Amino acid sequence: MAGSARSPQKFSAEWSGKRSLIGVAALLIASGGVGIAAGDAGLTRHKIVGDAVPNSLTGTAGDPAHGRAILVNRQVGLCLLCHSGPFPEERLQGSLAPDLAGVGSRLSVGQLRLRLIDASRVNPGTIMPPYYRTDGLTRVAPAYAGKPILTAEQVEDVVAFLATLTK
Repeated sequence: MAGSARSPQKFSAEWSGKRSLIGVAALLIASGGVGIAAGDAGLTRHKIVGDAVPNSLTGTAGDPAHGRAILVNRQVGLCLLCHSGPFPEERLQGSLAPDLAGVGSRLSVGQLRLRLIDASRVNPGTIMPPYYRTDGLTRVAPAYAGKPILTAEQVEDVVAFLATLTK
């Protein structure tokens, strides 16, 4: 049948993607789905369970109002550089990353937290920067070397706000 054969490049890309998924699955199975963040001196340690960090980095819930302010601030969070969302007053929202509208109904608080801490733990090919990780990074601006982009409190504030975006 015409068009039924796969091109070598397409097959190679499909297999490479499947190998990545198999590798991630094997890692999760081997570790029992649990990981502990290590190597980030001075940062609050956190336990990764599956695809989430179920416990708050600070021991308390964040402030959604502060989280919104961080998210829309183009000097702190920079979220709207890549994401769009239900922020009609904010001009020039991104289109490189998922829309944040409804993210609170798609992901749990723990899943949101892990994506902010280090999205590459869920998606190794992500372009989203790790907001609460300092080890193993390359091409880091001198002002950020050895420091997380957000504090533990700021991460919790953004998580609290994102959890409110259920529509």
